[in-house]
Amino acid sequence: MRSKADHTAAIHRDRRAAVVVNTRSRRGRRRYAEVLRLLEEGDFRLTGVHPVTDPSRLRDVLTRALDAGPDLLVVGGGDGTLSSSVRHVAGRDVALGVLPLGTTNNFARSLGLPLDLAGAVGVFSGGKVADIDLGMCGDRPFANLASFGVSVEVAGTVRPWVKRVLGRAAYPLTALTILPAHRPFRAYITVDGKRHELLTHQLNIANGRFHGGWQIARDVSIDNRRLVAYQLGSGKRLRLLGETLVRATTGRWTSLAGGPFVTGQEMLLETDPPLAADIDGEVRLRTPLVLKTIPNGLRVMVPRDFVDI
Repeated sequence: MRSKADHTAAIHRDRRAAVVVNTRSRRGRRRYAEVLRLLEEGDFRLTGVHPVTDPSRLRDVLTRALDAGPDLLVVGGGDGTLSSSVRHVAGRDVALGVLPLGTTNNFARSLGLPLDLAGAVGVFSGGKVADIDLGMCGDRPFANLASFGVSVEVAGTVRPWVKRVLGRAAYPLTALTILPAHRPFRAYITVDGKRHELLTHQLNIANGRFHGGWQIARDVSIDNRRLVAYQLGSGKRLRLLGETLVRATTGRWTSLAGGPFVTGQEMLLETDPPLAADIDGEVRLRTPLVLKTIPNGLRVMVPRDFVDI
């Protein structure tokens, strides 16, 4: 595999890129033509252009795009689309270029990318290749977050048209309709031989810095060799609502040292009762699960000032 410097130079010099855009995402269909225009204006040589109208075909489309041998795989869509792309790019000599076309764009935010299309495409021309941590939940790679509890039901309930109209507010508003009937669960997190127990309606285990479009804590990084586990609220529904609103509006959790966090490179998660996992927006697997980070597991294009460990 090339060095990151050589890989960056190849992208800047040769501009060989394949493009995959989920045109079912929040902004994918509306901005698709603009994506192609911006890449052409940037003098990129497109080895393939692949609009995805059927998400069930995404894996086949990604495989076809990578078969052309691009230096850069440009993917536009939400966090679910990008998570599928991560699984294809991980460990390969190709960099992932992220276009933030989803509802919350947590992965793009974690990379410090501009959230406008022109700015994001500008990173492909003027940025650099970095290798960041890759999360693993069981045997499933993930870019940003694995979550358990209310969010799993929200992921299966929130309607696409609601996301299009309300954006990231669609998730907490949908949660309001689910929470009254939701029962809390016990979670047991074992890290470095120490077992942590909690009672909650919602548990998140993050590789990235953002959840729901809001920063988890200012010193969380997607490239620090550790996962961050935290609950929202407790076993009480009102505490979940109150804490979520406070965090969203005030950014109260400024540091990992000042919030309810468990951190580590590898975690064993057990729950009572067993629960399904929402892995970057896809409901997969069930507890108990081992979650861990793979350092430098994924190559991405990032701004020049991104701190690459």
